[in-house]
Amino acid sequence: MSEYLPEGKLISEQENINIIHSLKLLEEAKNSEKILEAKAIVCDSSHNLIVDLAGIKGIIPREEGVIGIKDGSVRDIAVISRVNRPICFVVTDITEAPNGEPVVMLSREKAQRKCLDAYISGLRCGDIVPARITHLESFGAFADIGCGIIALMPIDTISVSRIEHPRERFTVGMDIKAVIKSIENGRISLSHKELLGTWEENAEKFCAGETVSGIVRSVENYGAFVELSPNLAGLAETKEGVCVGDQVSVYIKSIIPEKMKIKLIIIDVFDYKYNPTSPEYYCSSDHIDRFVYSPENCKKRVETLFKP
Repeated sequence: MSEYLPEGKLISEQENINIIHSLKLLEEAKNSEKILEAKAIVCDSSHNLIVDLAGIKGIIPREEGVIGIKDGSVRDIAVISRVNRPICFVVTDITEAPNGEPVVMLSREKAQRKCLDAYISGLRCGDIVPARITHLESFGAFADIGCGIIALMPIDTISVSRIEHPRERFTVGMDIKAVIKSIENGRISLSHKELLGTWEENAEKFCAGETVSGIVRSVENYGAFVELSPNLAGLAETKEGVCVGDQVSVYIKSIIPEKMKIKLIIIDVFDYKYNPTSPEYYCSSDHIDRFVYSPENCKKRVETLFKP
């Protein structure tokens, strides 16, 4: 979509046709209360958002920018931070500026409330939902699960293999899947590791005798834990100079399902720069009640229960 037209700019006949067509679609969306999505391009000094509507100026007034801003429970940063990001909204009115150009009034808050009523309120623990990463903190990743409704994914739920920061797995704007972990007082918490496969599903990709690459996740006095995949790590013999975050090539000595162990030997060490890619998911359903990570014949049982 192109930026909205500055005041006084002459437009071509084709541009005028495009604007008329866009206005018709926006009018239809207004009448049906359809939720639309476009990019916010400016937040003005009054914290109103200007939205890119293909040649038409869209405005989300500050008080319509997010649920909670009217009563002060949400700060203005929740609006300001939307600039240069896609946002959802409904069309509330279509008017004209003094110079005759169309102006479309929008509400993000109404879109969020529609989403809450029609979708979010029906979610329960164990539901698997699409999500989009919005920002990353040392303690976890925040994700939009619909119309700007943000949920937290704590760092320890991102994968079985431990990480130092969520940026090692995700980038802002990445589309992922997540499991609803808890819903308390309107706050939604997410989990992710249950979708990345069991120990056996991940171990099946490797064989004893192979040399493969991995990432050092922790170094102990008895060896180094090396991540082979996000939900699988093995223990390598101690090697001098190995540090957390190094990429290594490792020789797989043995794979022992009944002990949930993979024994490794570090062959070489390399510098590593994180370059997250879309996760590989092993679960195709839209709901899980429990996830058993450990092999059936393993004495140690590792599982997650999703209580209603």
